[in-house]
Order: sequence, then structure tokens, then C-alpha cells
Amino acid sequence: MESILNQSYKLLSGYSMPVLGLGTWRLVGVACERIVSEALELGYRHIDTAELYGNEAEIGQAIRSVARGELFLTSKVSSANLRTNDVIRACTGSLERLGTGYLDLYLVHWPNDEVPIAETMEGMQYLVEEGMIRSMGVSNFDVGRLRAAMDASDIPVCNDQVEYHPYRPRRELPQFCQEHGVALTAYCPLGKGRVVRDPTLTRIGQMYGKSASQVSLRWLLQKGAIVIPKAGSVEHLRENAQMDGWELTPEDMRRIEEMGIEMKLVDATYT
Repeated sequence: MESILNQSYKLLSGYSMPVLGLGTWRLVGVACERIVSEALELGYRHIDTAELYGNEAEIGQAIRSVARGELFLTSKVSSANLRTNDVIRACTGSLERLGTGYLDLYLVHWPNDEVPIAETMEGMQYLVEEGMIRSMGVSNFDVGRLRAAMDASDIPVCNDQVEYHPYRPRRELPQFCQEHGVALTAYCPLGKGRVVRDPTLTRIGQMYGKSASQVSLRWLLQKGAIVIPKAGSVEHLRENAQMDGWELTPEDMRRIEEMGIEMKLVDATYT
């Protein structure tokens, strides 16, 4: 079986996106640069950031050790910068801080009802046409908002990044994305650390010699999601990448589906 670090999802844009990446929300300063460097040394090639994270410059320093063509970089434009010219300006700033000529994926971080989605998508399409970004998408968009973004754009909306974990199973969105070929990325795939102590996930993991966290990631991967867990140590980076050579059974998947928890852990007050 191909290593999880080498597996990818073919986007509607034609580019490939690694199914395992490193999330960097709340990683800042020296600690951010260190963990990104360690992830790259272990073979990670997908790094996720955003202008609001305040860490693009540190990530830019870390990625200098790897050829740009080997990397998949995602960043996001904040909800305060969704007018056409603001989208372009924000992306230009992200490129400068990251020290790169293009982004592999650029996302609308949060929806903003004060700005027509068509105006935002005009800016996103310009970025694609000018080669500043290779693929575009959205984040924190439900089915209705995602459909509106797709209808407002002549260029494919390739990705929707949302909070997605066993405590928030997102029952409608995954099906919609699958039907329309939109990649679905799961952020907070470990439920902000809550899955570590979950008894159901722990019991399932014991059958495979895996942790509850690894079970959560495997569940998402088998549901077709891309996962971007954050990690603060080499040990956690390694653990998150140990997805090779095992799979959850249909019964395991059903048990997780039937946990019956619907817990939203992130809202628009977060970045």
C-alpha cells in the first residue's frame, strides 16, 4: 500500500492534493517554524495556513528546505477581505510572507453575507487566471453557501475545508461534495484533542494497536476526506502519519457513525 504521505486527491482543477497535511492554526513564531521543518523532514508535503494565523512568514522560512514543486501550500483570505480587489491584495500579501510565487490552494476562510459571493469569486478567478493560485475553494461553507459559490464561478470550486470529526459528522456536506467532485478537508479532525479520551474510539483502536486519534483520522480518510491535524511534536507528527497497512471495518465505521454526538467546537469567532 502506498504511504499515506504519498496519497493524493485529484482536484477539479486537475492538480493533486495530498490527503494528509499539517494544520498550523495557533502555531506561531519559532514553534511554528520548528514543527513545519520537522514535518517536512518526516515527509509531509502539504502545509495549511491562513492570513489570520499570523504564521505565514515562519512557514515561509521553514519551506525553503524543500523544492517548491514538491509542496502543496494552502492559505486563506479572511472574511474582512472578500471584495474583489481585497481578495487580490490579501493573496499578494500571503505570497510575499510565504516567499512563493503561487499557492496550490486558496480558500475563502469564512463566509461574509455583507459581500456578494459573486464579487468574491471574481477575485478568486482572477488569481487563478494570473497564476497566483492553482486551485480555489472555500472554508466553513455549508451546502447552500457552497452551491452559491459554485454557481457564481466559471472556474471550479475545488475544496471546502470544514470542522469535521467523529463529534461533528457533517452528514449532508460529504455527500454533496462527493456528488459534485469537490474535495472535503477536515480541520480539527481530532476534535481539539477530545477524541484522545473517547472510550468508543479507544476500544476500536485497541483492536489494531492504534490510538483513538489514529482511529479518528482513519475514519475520516475512509470517508473520503483530506485531513490536516495540527501537531506540536515529532511524536504526534509520526503518529498522525501511521495510517498505512490497516483499515477500519464496515462495523467499526458504523459504530463511529452511531456515536450520536453532534458537537460544534469552532465558530466564526475563531480564526
